[in-house]
Amino acid sequence: MPLLYPKVKPSPLQKANLCSRVFFWWLNPLFKIGHKRRLKVDDMYSVLPEDRSQSLGEELQGYWDQEVERAQKDAQEPSLMKAIIKCYWKSYLALGMLTFLEEGTRVVQPILLGKIVSYVENYHLAGSATLHEAYGYVAGLSACVLMWAILHHLYFFHIQRVGMRLRVAVCHMIYHKTLRLSSSAMGKTTTGQIVNLLSNNVNKFDQVTMFLHYLWVGPLQAIAVTALLWMEIGISCLAGMAVLIILMLLQSSFGMLFSSLRSKTAALTDDRIRTMSEVITGIRTIKMCAWEDSLEDLIFNMRKKELYKILRSSCLQGMNLASFFAVSKIMIFVTFLTNVLLDNVITASQVFVVVTLFEALRFASTLYFPMAVEKVADAFVSIQRIKNFLLLDEIPQLLPQLPSDGKTIVNLQDFTAFWNKASETPTLQGLSFTVRPGELLAVVGPVGAGKSSLLSAVLGELPPSQGKLNVHGRIAYVSQQPWVFSGTVRSNILFGKKYEKERYEEVIRACSLEEDLQLLKDGDLTEIGDGGTPLSGGQKARVSLARAVYQDADIYLLDDPLSAVDTGVSRHLFKQCICQALHEKITILVTHQLQYLKETSQILILKDGRIMQKGTYAKFPKSGVDFEDILLKKENEEAESSPDAAHEDEETENIQVAQSQERPLKRKIGFETYKDYFTDETHWSVIIFLSLVNIAAQVAYVLQDWWLAFWANEQSALHDTLFGKGSIIVTFDPDWYFIVYSVLTVGTILFGILRSLLMFYVLLKSSKTVHEDMVMTILRVPVSFFDRNPIGRILNRFSNDTGYMDDLLPQIFQEFIQAFLLVISVVGVMVAVIPWILIPLIPLGIVFYVLWQYFSETSRDVKHLECATQSPVFSHLASSLQGLWTIRAYKAEQKFQKLFDAHQDLHSEAWFLLLTTSQWLALYLDITCAIFVTVVAFVSLILAENLDAGRVGLVLSLTLTLMGMLQCCIRQSVEAENMMVSVQRVIEYRDLREEGSWMFNRQAPPLWPSKGEIRFDGVSFRPISDSRLVLKDLTTVIESGEKVGIVGRTGAGKSSLIAALFRFSKPAGNIHIDEILTTQLGVKDLRMNISTIPQEPFLFSGAMRKNLDPFNVHKDEELWDALEEVQLKKAIEDLPGKMDSELAESGLNLSVGQRQLVCLARAILKKSQILIIDKATSNVDPRTEELIQKKIREKFAAALC
Repeated sequence: MPLLYPKVKPSPLQKANLCSRVFFWWLNPLFKIGHKRRLKVDDMYSVLPEDRSQSLGEELQGYWDQEVERAQKDAQEPSLMKAIIKCYWKSYLALGMLTFLEEGTRVVQPILLGKIVSYVENYHLAGSATLHEAYGYVAGLSACVLMWAILHHLYFFHIQRVGMRLRVAVCHMIYHKTLRLSSSAMGKTTTGQIVNLLSNNVNKFDQVTMFLHYLWVGPLQAIAVTALLWMEIGISCLAGMAVLIILMLLQSSFGMLFSSLRSKTAALTDDRIRTMSEVITGIRTIKMCAWEDSLEDLIFNMRKKELYKILRSSCLQGMNLASFFAVSKIMIFVTFLTNVLLDNVITASQVFVVVTLFEALRFASTLYFPMAVEKVADAFVSIQRIKNFLLLDEIPQLLPQLPSDGKTIVNLQDFTAFWNKASETPTLQGLSFTVRPGELLAVVGPVGAGKSSLLSAVLGELPPSQGKLNVHGRIAYVSQQPWVFSGTVRSNILFGKKYEKERYEEVIRACSLEEDLQLLKDGDLTEIGDGGTPLSGGQKARVSLARAVYQDADIYLLDDPLSAVDTGVSRHLFKQCICQALHEKITILVTHQLQYLKETSQILILKDGRIMQKGTYAKFPKSGVDFEDILLKKENEEAESSPDAAHEDEETENIQVAQSQERPLKRKIGFETYKDYFTDETHWSVIIFLSLVNIAAQVAYVLQDWWLAFWANEQSALHDTLFGKGSIIVTFDPDWYFIVYSVLTVGTILFGILRSLLMFYVLLKSSKTVHEDMVMTILRVPVSFFDRNPIGRILNRFSNDTGYMDDLLPQIFQEFIQAFLLVISVVGVMVAVIPWILIPLIPLGIVFYVLWQYFSETSRDVKHLECATQSPVFSHLASSLQGLWTIRAYKAEQKFQKLFDAHQDLHSEAWFLLLTTSQWLALYLDITCAIFVTVVAFVSLILAENLDAGRVGLVLSLTLTLMGMLQCCIRQSVEAENMMVSVQRVIEYRDLREEGSWMFNRQAPPLWPSKGEIRFDGVSFRPISDSRLVLKDLTTVIESGEKVGIVGRTGAGKSSLIAALFRFSKPAGNIHIDEILTTQLGVKDLRMNISTIPQEPFLFSGAMRKNLDPFNVHKDEELWDALEEVQLKKAIEDLPGKMDSELAESGLNLSVGQRQLVCLARAILKKSQILIIDKATSNVDPRTEELIQKKIREKFAAALC
């Protein structure tokens, strides 16, 4: 397979010098491009060699394999946590030193601030030596602030990169495991669960790595601050620190609860994504049966349960954010309360040293520490879920497939096997046969006899419980439901083999694909999308067969490849392909085409997993053979069949539906998107109330600082009045000042908690509404939408984007609003206290705005690219799961692993740019802030004569607060906008054009259609708006009770006729059913009154009862009667749960024939006067086909298509 994403643009980081790496100068060319135009995939830099998915995954896989081996020796359960620690502990520990130094510089800042305030406080006593000393303190403060900015962003860049590497490595391992899952393990997991692991669970690694170090840095910083406070104010500091300790213990208990909630939430998310995956896969069946309402209710109930758990965990997140907002004020309050009660004396400089030291704890101990507890709990749940997946059973070690050396053979001796080990009845029992080169073994039998299971056993997918299996030779496999992957027709046939023109053309001829390729727009270079669009069912079957033939294997396992094609093509494939092209090979053919049995070397008749008869056609006894009558009947039919039979009955038409690239969204997220998201379900009054609560919380917060400065200045003025000079504050009438201070503190706490909880509630309610709207729209968009968009792209909205809306968006919005209001209030207080500070503030604001504008253009593009490049990862996973047996049969696991790694590397390119561009902005914002702090500090010294200590202390402490908060505010605004890209993507799907009115005012009459007469009057039809007309001026009448067969060549319009009847696209002309014009009815009324049995039977995971009766309108007796009618009653009664037995995803624990019978039972229950059958007997044996036809004649007296 060719390199998927050839890259010619190496990352400039590889050759960047030290300064360029520290200050991110290597990103400047990208920002220039982003400023001029929209970024494209080609603008991204190649992923760095050390960040490639393959190398990272193989490294971690090695540690995991060692851990599994160790655990087996010690009879313990392996720990994925230990494997991760062994792989990453060295690099991660080294980065811990950076954060230790960073937080060390933060602790030093309050001491230097205290020295500066002390100088202003004692300005009238200061000499020139003291002034020089003060300038030294200011220079030290400036150096500390600048060093903190550089260390902080250097740390976050490298630590996020570690998180990215860990996530990529675990994704590689998950896909690696997926390719090796046994069939029993596949029953324990679903596509939805694996997609959830790859989208939501692994994202926790990006988050936990950022904050994990603060679990030890936070307490260490708290100890250092306690020591400094003790030196400043003595024992009073312990009261404030006690608050911090209690809070940390409380947050730790929150973490335990958070872990439990996350575990339950993840299981509910798995179910929802699994259901959506099945909905997308079976959308045609859903639309034909008009199940949209039932599925909406099912998904909404799942979502309701999921959101209930998310809301509870969000409350804990809200409490953590509220504690970050208020805890420093509580600590200051408790400390000064204790100080007052102990009658201690405190100077003005000490007041602001205490305040600033507590503020220094604000991030590490009161934000990052609880975040670390929360993220560790999250990561623990994710690691446990991923570990459980990695410990699922793998396929047993396959027997060596020896090169072709004349000794190739397939030999089974007394072979017995169980799909379900708990079952008492074996799937295959006592099978013995041998097939040698040049022999063709035909396997026949009724539905559920074990024919496909026999091929699974030869493949190694079904391990033996007893007996022997010898398979020598390379295997090629053609599955019963043909599988193709996204790519060209040619790449599907070559499947990684070198293109040899002569051999390739021979294979095309043998598989009767020449004419079909000529009909396709680009021939064999036509792109195939998910599900094989634009190929028909028969074409997919022949492409799958051509893939097998081109491999030139030794052993061919063909699972009923002739059922999807008509008699003429079937005869061509059997003669030219199976008998001629494969005449020297070992061929095992499962078939229901009994007319070919006389040309086979051996015949194996299976029933209930046992061999009923075995031998050659010529030696078969004429009596006692289970299929004798049907064999004779089929021979006669074959003799009478016309050699000029229709080319084949195709499932869909040859419509050129291009596999579209993901349409880029608007570059800038407009006000309408925010308005839609916030007010879709929430009334404006709630939004206004939330705004007022936010403002009230911030006013109370800022007034605390102002009141403290006012208190200090009033007492200083009183002291100067009483004693003329000095620096000791005389406490006077403390009750008045303390009561006001207490009220402000309580207000800060209450309003802070209320706004956090309210914000999370409002945003989760919005997420619920937008998700529900998207589900309703997706269920009602035209079928062509699913042909144009791969399953991974659609699932990405329901997994990754919805996960962002649920988890990250509320938190980031809350952090942004807190930071924004804090910045506004801090700036307001600073200007009110010292008006001249506006002079440096104005250029600071201008610089910030310019940086933000310059950055946001590129940032939005990178976020769009990041979202878009993740979709192919999910699509590739879903496709691989569908074709797992084929991939393993061809030994193509390594090729598909490389494709997955290529998709991952492309996503890593976007992700790496996302985190580096964010750090670029944050770094330059903080450097600008550091310059601002320096200017304010030096000017304060120059104007010390005209300023009092309280004002200088307040402004400098607020400036240091502003240092972190201003860049935090800007960065969180960008992050919020980036998260809103997910909202924009979901809203894009919510606003898709629906296929037609779901319900009209005019409803179908009761018992309509009573006769079942269909009249086509000048009907022209194109499946999608920009395609050619397939039906042209069709006029015909199908009378009530008629049995009508529709035949025709590929592209004749057979499936389009059915699509027009079901109104998958609005036809021109008129279609009347019982004299009612179908376009005057809603699509629900129309489709609910027509029964259908599709060619590709589709079932949902869940109870058999739910698959038969999704609306719960039938009694149990009716369900059992319907199953008895289709000869499935015994098979269902043998299941452990009978009617409530859980079906695997897509009904995979039933054979294809059994699934078709379930669809027939469903149609019988519907009791419609019109039944549409789309080759529904293609995968059943002749006897079952005769049964189906008999039941149809008995149960349906209406028109049949």
